[in-house]
Amino acid sequence: MRHLALINQKGGVGKTTSAVNLGAALALEGKQVLLIDLDPQANLSLHLDHTLTAEEPSTYSVLLGNNTIEEAIRPTTTAGLRLVASNIDLSGAELELASAFGRESLLKDALTRWESEHQAKHGELPVDYVLIDCPPSLGLLSINGLLAVNEVIVTMQTEFFALQGMSKLMEVFELIRQRMNPDLKICGILPCLYDSRLKLAREVLAEIRKYFPDQVLPRPISKNVRLAEAPSYGQTIFQYAPKSPGAEDYRALARAILEQEVDATEAAAPPDELPEITLRPQAPDPAAKQAPAPAASDVTER
Repeated sequence: MRHLALINQKGGVGKTTSAVNLGAALALEGKQVLLIDLDPQANLSLHLDHTLTAEEPSTYSVLLGNNTIEEAIRPTTTAGLRLVASNIDLSGAELELASAFGRESLLKDALTRWESEHQAKHGELPVDYVLIDCPPSLGLLSINGLLAVNEVIVTMQTEFFALQGMSKLMEVFELIRQRMNPDLKICGILPCLYDSRLKLAREVLAEIRKYFPDQVLPRPISKNVRLAEAPSYGQTIFQYAPKSPGAEDYRALARAILEQEVDATEAAAPPDELPEITLRPQAPDPAAKQAPAPAASDVTER
């Protein structure tokens, strides 16, 4: 079971679009996926056609301890894809939780309880993937998201200012890794809204790959009007325009994430058979001469 957060402190970089469509792509690959909307703007929830009232279970009520993850889960129109939705009430959570004990790990604790209770009852984990859409900030809500996962996908535009923001984001990751979550790692940097016709976009992508050669995901998400239109219909790209370039980009992203899982398993697996090693005594060297035994007259008693 993998927990991933999609994050960037800058808004409008394709983070929510990537959370929705990566989750849908993984579900179409046969995985069970839970999306958690941790953004008070609730764009992920609206993308999947979920608008909550103040009384309904949400991310906000889960963080306050009024509801469990199980109570807040909602189905979507994509098989295998479920959602914990958000609403505007979440915007007040940082103030309300400022004095709460363990306020940075409230989401992690809620997820841990849900997973352990489900496993005890059903003998298996509830989902294969948990994807958390973090807000465009580095406040308490984002900290909750980063403590609830062990992997992060950083979404970024291929523009000049995106490079400036990456250094600050890396400082925050390192601080959280040192003080709160030593298992946290970046499993991918995802360039979004990429336009290969623009020289600047190509140069920025080259710079990102230069500084993060092992972390940039192999295929950027190209700018595509169908990706922008799909949220207004409350659909994923695979429902709205399954043959569009945007759908192909997110299928490729899902395959890249699944391959990471395979690579990690293969790296950890021992070989099927160990080579047979037979130890044989070394034959004496015929060229070697034995030293003659000392004569009796040469032995002197002392």
